[in-house]
Order: sequence, then structure tokens, then C-alpha cells
Amino acid sequence: MTVTVQVDTTRPVATLINVFTVSPDRQDELIELLSRATEETMKHQPGFVCANFHASLDGERVLNYAQWETEEHYRAMLSNPEARVHMEQAAKIATDVQPRLFSVVSVHAP
Repeated sequence: MTVTVQVDTTRPVATLINVFTVSPDRQDELIELLSRATEETMKHQPGFVCANFHASLDGERVLNYAQWETEEHYRAMLSNPEARVHMEQAAKIATDVQPRLFSVVSVHAP
């Protein structure tokens, strides 16, 4: 099933951009873990909107672009024990994790 989520400046969501630094030989493993965590846990949390994973071509980064209805929903997910397990597993695979919350301020599309 394909789901299309359009990035929109008028939708007041909390956008998480999380950059994981990873050894190239573990990039696929991290993406599989993050995808499984999303299917099993994250998408069932209140306020979850979407999650996307991007693999850098050099194999050294994984970018998680996710949206939550509000910052409070995102913060509540952080305290969920099931979510914590997945985040701890990801931190063991990655050598660095850089999560930041953003707001969408500009969108350009054809």
C-alpha cells in the first residue's frame, strides 16, 4: 500500500528530523530496525502522522523524517517503554544520533 503524505506549511505538526551516523555495513540493519519499530510501535502512538527513512548513498547516514500532531505527542512517545526499547536498540547500531524537532516553514513543488 502506498500512502502519500504531503508536506504542508499550514498543518501545525511537529516534524522530527533524526540523523543517525552508522557504519556502512550496518545501514540496512538500522533501517530495518527503524521500519519494524514504526510498524510495531510508533504508528500506534497517539498523534503519530508519518515516518520516512532515507539512506545516504555513502552508507554512513540514515535520516528519519517523521511527523507528530504536536510536540506533546512526540514527547509522550519518548516516555513510552516500548518506544524506548526500539530507540535504545537503534542507538546501539548507530555511532551518533541527532534528533531535532522542526516546523515546516516553506514547501516548493511543481
